[in-house]
This record gives sequence, structure tokens and C-alpha cells, in this order.
Amino acid sequence: MNLHLTGLIAAPFTPMNQDGSLNLDLIPDYYQFLKQNGITGAFICGSTGEGVSLTVSEKKQVAEAWALCAKDDQAFTIMPLLGGTCIADCIELAKHAQQIGLDAVSFTSPFYFKPAHVEMLAECIIAIAETVPDMPFYYYHIPVLTGVGFAMFDLLKAIDGRVPNFAGIKYTHEDFMDFQSCLNYKNCKYDMLWGRDENMLSALAVGAKGAVGSTFNYAAPLYYDLIEAFNQNDIEKAGSLQQKSIDMIRLLGKYGGISVGKAYMKLVGMDCGQFRLPVKNMSEAQFASFRSDVAALDFDSFKSGQFTAKTIF
Repeated sequence: MNLHLTGLIAAPFTPMNQDGSLNLDLIPDYYQFLKQNGITGAFICGSTGEGVSLTVSEKKQVAEAWALCAKDDQAFTIMPLLGGTCIADCIELAKHAQQIGLDAVSFTSPFYFKPAHVEMLAECIIAIAETVPDMPFYYYHIPVLTGVGFAMFDLLKAIDGRVPNFAGIKYTHEDFMDFQSCLNYKNCKYDMLWGRDENMLSALAVGAKGAVGSTFNYAAPLYYDLIEAFNQNDIEKAGSLQQKSIDMIRLLGKYGGISVGKAYMKLVGMDCGQFRLPVKNMSEAQFASFRSDVAALDFDSFKSGQFTAKTIF
């Protein structure tokens, strides 16, 4: 399926209320906020969106909320991560995504009972993709979380010609040899979406045209400036901007990991609540320290435009 997405696709956080329930009322504003900052799509219910911590029913509710926002927006792609442990649930969610008019679906490897070899992973993909033959289907490669690290070049060879709607791979790994081989497979047949924000410049250098990332939620201008600098062959500026991205991302490690992204969102006026267990959220004291560290990065100079009703409507 000849689908090649371009630009920055955000991996949205799933908004939560104080009690940990879904805050679906925030999603229309979230959609407008992303549009305001030049984002071209949303990869929902992924790692950043806590998909593994949501029930099937909750995933459907989140998908429906996003679908309603973008139902008339041909320039904004919405793709849910179906899951990666229960194939039957993934099939149910894929059919639901098709019914509500989403643009594509994605699947990651089973990570409890892991596939023994790449052919078994291909069989999992086939089992789901064939139930929604008219929807572009992406594989989500994130071995740091799944523990499944097959070369994606081998997966393309195992899939090619067997899954007509297989569109490409969301590639969240650091193997540039494999990534470049996938990009160039059969004259760039498959869409390869880069998934490591801290290595975007390197991905651009080998030919990436589209990317999915969590930090695009709150720092999209930084990455668009980086892309523009690269396109203008100003590698020194592009490298400086990539270092700003790295410095920003280092604070995630300092303050607890993936949940820190929601703290960044508070600083751009989009409060998505906290992460569910077992992810650790920072304390109020840590948040005060975090704000100080963020200010030292000159975050205001490259953050996404703060959400206000006036700037949207």
C-alpha cells in the first residue's frame, strides 16, 4: 500500500483526570493544539499514550474522540496502536478503527509470549492485517520495550507480497544500517517513520521524511527548525538544534522517564494529568526543580505554542 507520511506526527499522551480516569473532554483542544503547531498526525494509544495501560474499551473511547475531532481533516492522519499481546484484541480494535474512519493502524510484537523468529512475527501481522484489508497497516518496532529485536529488513522480506495493505514501519531503534536498508528496500516501497527524536538529524541524513515522536507534542518548532536547517544544508545549525533536543530529553531520565512528558505538557498549557501505575510520577518538589531545569534550557524559545482558546478559534 503506497502510503508515505511526511512531517511530524505526534504520539499524544492520553489525558487523565485526577482519579486516573480518561479525560476525553481535553482531546478536541489537544487536536487543535497539535494543528496549531504544524503537527500532521497523531499516533494514539502508543507508548506515550499508555496504550498498554488502557482497557480495550478505553482504547476505543480514545480512538472515537480523536476520530470525531479529525473526521473532516484530510491533512491530519490518525493511527492507533492496537496492542501487542492479545491478537484477538488487536483484531477487534483494528475493525473498530476502520468502522470509525481512522486512517491507519499499527501493531507491535507480542512481548510476553515472544515470537521465536521473524516468520512468526510476520504471521501475527498477517492475522491482523488481513481483517482490515483496506487500511494501511504499520509495524511498530521498539525493541527497548518489547525485547523483540529482529532486523526490520528481514521482516520486510518476510512480509513483502503477502500483506497488500502493509504500509511500513514506525522505527524506534538506533540501528541505522537496518533503517537505511528498509528505506531503500525495493525502490523505497515502504514508509519508514523515524521514532527516536534525539537522533532525528541522523535519520534525516539517511533519507527519513516522516517521524513519530513524543517530544513533538511540546517542542514541534525545534524540530521544524532542525529540518529546515538540514534542508538548507546548514549542518552546524541543525546539529545545534539536535543538541537542544537531546538536552531536553535528558530531563526525562533525570526526573523519572516517560511520565515527565506530561510535565512538559503542563508548561505549554495542556494538562494531561498523570501516568497510571506502574509508571512513577514526579512529586511537587520535583516538579519545581524540573521547571527550573527547563527554564535553564531556554525552553520558551523553542516550545510549542501554548494553547489558548484565542489562538485556536
